[in-house]
This record gives sequence, C-alpha cells and structure tokens, in this order.
Amino acid sequence: MKTDLDSLRLQPFQAVIFDMDGTILDTESVFRTIVFEVCTDLGFEMTDAVHMSMVGSSHEATNRLLVEAYGVAFPYTLFDEKCRVIMRERMHSGVPVKTGAREILAELRDRKIPTAIATSSRQPHAHSHLGTAGLIDMFATIVTRDDVVNPKPHPEPYLTAARRLGVDPLHCLALEDSHAGVRAAHAAGMQTVMVPDLVHPSDEIRALGIAIMESLDHVRLAAFRAP
Repeated sequence: MKTDLDSLRLQPFQAVIFDMDGTILDTESVFRTIVFEVCTDLGFEMTDAVHMSMVGSSHEATNRLLVEAYGVAFPYTLFDEKCRVIMRERMHSGVPVKTGAREILAELRDRKIPTAIATSSRQPHAHSHLGTAGLIDMFATIVTRDDVVNPKPHPEPYLTAARRLGVDPLHCLALEDSHAGVRAAHAAGMQTVMVPDLVHPSDEIRALGIAIMESLDHVRLAAFRAP
C-alpha cells in the first residue's frame, strides 16, 4: 500500500462520499472532551481506550460499548442526553471544519463531481452541524443513522449514498477517519481513503489495502494534480 503523496494517485471516480465528524467537521476532539466530562459527572472514569472504541460508532454500538465497559448500571440514556446538550451549546456559535474540507468541496463542485455524506450521526445533529458550518448545500444527499437499518461498519450507509447519487459504488471515492467507517466503505466496494483524526490505522485496517493520507488537502492533490 502506497501512502507517499508523490507516488500515490487515486483511481478515477465519479462521486465522493464523505464521513462527517472527524472527516469534514473537526468535532471529534470537542466531543472527546465532553465525553470525559460527562462520565466524570456521572461517577464513571472514561479512558482513552474506551473513548477510541466509540469513535465512528453508531448510537446503538456506543451504548453496547459503554455497558460492556462499565456494567448494566451505566446510565446511557442520561449520558447521551447530557453529551448532546453540551455539544449543541459548544457548537452554537460555530462548527470547526477540517483542514482542506472547504477547498476539496469547492473543487469537486467546480468539476461537477457529486458529493454525499454518510454518517453514523442522527439527522438533527448532522443537518444542524453542517448547516452551522455553512456546508450543507455542498452535498447532493446526506445519509444519517435515521436513513438506514444497519449503521457502519455495515456498508448500507455508503451503498445508500451511492444509490441516491445514481453512481455505482465501484466508481465512488469514500473518505473516512474511523475504523468502522473504513470497514463500511471498503465493504461497499468503494475506493477508500482514511484521513486519520483521533484514531490511527490498525494493522487490520492497513491490511484492507486502503490509502491513508494526512489531510483532505493531500487527497485533493492526489486526485486532481496534473500527471
């Protein structure tokens, strides 16, 4: 697997499907702080290992992870509600965007290459954050947890996005920051690039043969620079 920007060129693609948190929006580090704060308030000790296992997971998967980590007494509903309230408060005045996100989206729009979001977040969260960031109109469709039966790492979110765009999954480029997302996009048959945020690629993820790139700027250069 090649990761050197000078040698890596992406295969041609007809559409790009992005994960949201940690890929387009620089929100994972903010949410990490909130998770640790809320767990402390509830009398539980969050750890880096437990938090990392949550990154990219759906609501249901996170519930299972936390119950496994802390036992059936863990008040997941209260935890989830507190995290969401605090996140809304901290994102009210602005949602940070990942380096290179606006530039790659602008170039894709200029080239008339359709784009979509495939996220494990629920619809209100996704639309609110993309709207506040001023990016919601850059996507032809937004697939959230509310739009699928099976969340990531199942390929359904990516397959749904490709179907809505009218593009064969084999001709889609998928950009992800989490292991669950990479597994989902790869299982959908898409050309998959991991742009790590808080979580780095494991041996298992590297074994999938995906490209791993430092930033969305690197992806844009690998996709569009002249031969």
